[in-house]
Amino acid sequence: MSISGEVPGEGSDGEEVFINEEDIINEIPIDEEDLPDRDEEDDDDGDGMDLQEDDSQYAFRAHTDEIYSAACSPTDASLVATGGKDDRGFLWKIGSAEDVLELAGHTDTVCTVAFSSDGNLLASGSFDGCINVWNTATRALQGTLEGSGSGFEWLKWHPRGHLIIAGSEDCNLWMWNADHNAILNTFAGHSSTVTCGDFTPDGKLICTGSDDASLRLWDPRTAQSRHVIRGHGYHTDGVTCLSITLDSQTIVSGSKDNSVHVVNINSGQVVGSLDGHSGSIECVGISPSYNWVATGSMDQKLIIWDLARQSIRCTCNHDEGVTSLAWLGSSRFVASGCIDGMVRVWDSLSGECVRAFAGHGDVVQSLAVSADGNSVVSVSTDGSALVFDISMFK
Repeated sequence: MSISGEVPGEGSDGEEVFINEEDIINEIPIDEEDLPDRDEEDDDDGDGMDLQEDDSQYAFRAHTDEIYSAACSPTDASLVATGGKDDRGFLWKIGSAEDVLELAGHTDTVCTVAFSSDGNLLASGSFDGCINVWNTATRALQGTLEGSGSGFEWLKWHPRGHLIIAGSEDCNLWMWNADHNAILNTFAGHSSTVTCGDFTPDGKLICTGSDDASLRLWDPRTAQSRHVIRGHGYHTDGVTCLSITLDSQTIVSGSKDNSVHVVNINSGQVVGSLDGHSGSIECVGISPSYNWVATGSMDQKLIIWDLARQSIRCTCNHDEGVTSLAWLGSSRFVASGCIDGMVRVWDSLSGECVRAFAGHGDVVQSLAVSADGNSVVSVSTDGSALVFDISMFK
């Protein structure tokens, strides 16, 4: 009897070693039924029997840390921008691993990215206190916009021009002309970080919310406050999010205090409250086609409201907190991002979950819908940006 086999690390590079019968002292019979079962975890190291489900049609994985923001070009359905904790932003195309531009130059988290309304420019804002503006056609850095040096929380473009506003940790709102890299105005009045804001859709006013629990309406030309909404009847803690109706008449804002309030822009008065959440409001979005508003909260609920009646249409329950939402174009469907890493699509008429997209291994931080309405892009603290097909929900 002879037994042969490779012995790694012995002899000369695994040479065959032979054992003669006279060298065998004792043979021990082995009952195969007594052998320990193969640990299921061993399979995960091999072919991966417990592979994470992934419903995405494309994945972008150039980031090396958590991703916080995503934006889709309003004119090019394939063009996407993302920014993250790795101090990097990227401009990339759905389905193309080669056509990638790194939005270099930031020295801290890139927390916000946004395309201009004509799609010609892309801005990336960072906690380093700078906003970089890129030409999407030439892929060249057009300019760097600076404020006081404090970090920027968010940025928005004017609905028709190349003006940018951004909310800062220095309690101010800043506005620049991106074509000339020039500061136009600084809006002072908040007493804490300016956490959210936007131009009204008609471009005539600016609305901002702050950690100081107030909402302010500004004249962009004079930088003066038209209205200050705070105190009794309004939020009692920091404003986290806001959305403005297309007719530029109404603001819906959400807060850490679990409340959602409705404000008339002309009068500056609180005209209603949407009562139904029991956790911090993380996101709010107004349907472009219906007089409905969606709100997402840490209470694991996405609520669809009838804004005219200020009543609940339906409640969409989640397994964990809701972090982000996006109406899918002019359709009745709305997507939600969740702490559990799932992206879900809801029918706002029935409150039914019509699709659940898996793929992320951690919190979904932001959602963006492509210009043609065929894709939703989600970004996560797991460092990935995933693209899901939503063409059936147009």
